[in-house]
Amino acid sequence: MSEGLVLECQALSKQYQDGKQTVDVFHSIDFGLYKGTACAIVGASGSGKTTLLNLLAGLDLSTSGDVKLAQVSWANISDAKRAKMRNKEMGFVYQFHHLLPEFSALENVLMPMWIAGVDKKEAKKQGEALLTQVGLGDRYHHKPSQLSGGERQRVAIARALANRPACVLMDEPTGNLDEKTSLDIQNLINELKATYDMAFLIVTHDEKMLGWMDSAYRLSQGALTQLK
Repeated sequence: MSEGLVLECQALSKQYQDGKQTVDVFHSIDFGLYKGTACAIVGASGSGKTTLLNLLAGLDLSTSGDVKLAQVSWANISDAKRAKMRNKEMGFVYQFHHLLPEFSALENVLMPMWIAGVDKKEAKKQGEALLTQVGLGDRYHHKPSQLSGGERQRVAIARALANRPACVLMDEPTGNLDEKTSLDIQNLINELKATYDMAFLIVTHDEKMLGWMDSAYRLSQGALTQLK
């Protein structure tokens, strides 16, 4: 493994059967994500961005090729081990944040740590520190319905960082936010990237985000082309 390589895929292909017809989503994709960097994959709606993200996360398996997280191939381990690796090595942030509405901001952040078996007292300490770092030190006990869209996304980012993962995968993280709040989230990602030497992979249709990325790719017609 090259130094600092956190997530990689080699000759990755995905096909679906539509009746008797075989549909190629993408073919022979090679990609690497390095610690301490932010990378974007852009593409039009329907280009396969979310499908690629699901394959990289081990939520779906490829037709051919291989995906490795921390040198471990998704194809060589069980569903249970994939889930355990995701909890430990990956964080996720979605466009619609997917916070649990009945739980407070702090409880949402603590959930991955509870699942991982972290001591509850230590988890609470870490969760409060994360919420403070993302600018929500006075919102521990607020439920998602009591938070703005930008605040909910900050809680989602804090939750993604809960177990100090090797990488964070983001699917349209600013798609539902206004321009100022989107810029705030971008600045936060850059700050967290530097603080934790963590890798961020952002899948988006918003090409304005490319300016502050360390690397960027375009997914189009089944192929991944490097832009920077």
